[in-house]
Amino acid sequence: MKIIRDQHASAGRVRQIPESARIAAAATEAVERVALCPKSRQLYDVAVPRYTSYPTAPHFHSGVTADTYGDWLAGIGENAALSLYFHVPFCKAMCWYCGCHTRVVSRYGPVAEYAALLNREIALVAGALQAAPLVTNVHWGGGTPTMLASDDFSELMAETRRHFRFADDAEVAVEVDPRTLTGTMAEAMAAAGVTRASLGVQDFNDHVQQAINRVQPLAVTAEAAGRLRACGISALNFDLMYGLPGQTVADVVRTVDLALTLAPDRLALFGYAHVPWMKTNQRMIDEAMLPGGAERLTQAEAAAARLVHHGYRRIGLDHFARPDDGLTQAMDDGRLRRNFQGYTTDRAAVLLGFGASAIGSLPQGYVQNEVPLAAYGRAVTAGRLAAVRGIELTADDRLRREIIERLMCGLEVDLEATATAHGADETFAAEVKRLSAMVAEGVVEISGPRVRVSERGRPLMRTVAAVFDRYLETGKARHSRAI
Repeated sequence: MKIIRDQHASAGRVRQIPESARIAAAATEAVERVALCPKSRQLYDVAVPRYTSYPTAPHFHSGVTADTYGDWLAGIGENAALSLYFHVPFCKAMCWYCGCHTRVVSRYGPVAEYAALLNREIALVAGALQAAPLVTNVHWGGGTPTMLASDDFSELMAETRRHFRFADDAEVAVEVDPRTLTGTMAEAMAAAGVTRASLGVQDFNDHVQQAINRVQPLAVTAEAAGRLRACGISALNFDLMYGLPGQTVADVVRTVDLALTLAPDRLALFGYAHVPWMKTNQRMIDEAMLPGGAERLTQAEAAAARLVHHGYRRIGLDHFARPDDGLTQAMDDGRLRRNFQGYTTDRAAVLLGFGASAIGSLPQGYVQNEVPLAAYGRAVTAGRLAAVRGIELTADDRLRREIIERLMCGLEVDLEATATAHGADETFAAEVKRLSAMVAEGVVEISGPRVRVSERGRPLMRTVAAVFDRYLETGKARHSRAI
């Protein structure tokens, strides 16, 4: 018998539960809740976008240029709220599951050069603004942002504050690799005003860690969490994954239980996206070891059941948070949003992206910087904005974006009211007809103009949202599996 601590009880009481029994119960609950027959799984387990934007990145094009971006920046008003995203595309080792724009470096020189480029880009973007809007959110992603030396990170944050006006309560979040976080860096983050850290965990089982080339014992994650909290960065997110090579339902549930001993405020439970045609590092993964669609679904739902059992609220597709967390409150109040970082409380209408491959979102549309580091460096060194592609939003794009975001965030949308709010005469008759098979399976409920994803259909909300995606069947974009 394995003794686990029940985090659901604030008093921290210890419950004795046989490991095999608790895993079996979680899996059974998951299967009974979703209960899709094999035919249904084949119907809905399709390749669709994650919908962190709409239109999605594969549909960006070169018609949106640096000059376009400059014009859009100049049109941002004084009263706009800004969100800033900084991309650091470096890691000390390549995780084989990774789908991010990053590269492995063995020395600090390239990272230092990149930090200098970010400093230049900060000044370039700020210089293109004609007003001084307020920054309410900052997010550092990668790669591994904590690859930056503490002095370079401090300088970049100071440079950002010199060029942009920050709200007193601005949230500053940093993605952290627990394996490389030093005490010096944790202190620098706190001194620079970081309020939240997101720790990459993925899985705590040794055989899974070996299979994905990311060995990270629980003690390493615990040490990183302790360092951050000791410096005053107490808001912690953990990223977990299912669908990894060699991973089982038991592995996923065990990872959840171990993660909760460290009491994170929020957790994200992402399905591994196997896209070896895009990410060559994923070719190191033996596809024969990957769980099938039914197993992935059971893993996801068993983990979700376990998190809910421990008192966390389910947020949208794949996030979980404590009942008193701001993310939960935003969901309950209908203020939950979805952007490139996933589910968020960020209400800023403008997201400015910095760094190679970074994507920005403005009222006029989306822009993306040069992806190759060398090309990004040449643009910034020459004093040019690094944006090279994007898409300008049409009225139909804005309408469908809101419908997709409401389905992904709140599981329901009033099609008539949303169309009216956008000044559109659109009934979505074709889309509603396409939903009929999902209605028959209990995945979707339709009442008049209201479309609602059922609890049974929650794992398939991306597939439901895809019905309203006018771009999905155009072009040759390839996406990860819906489950």
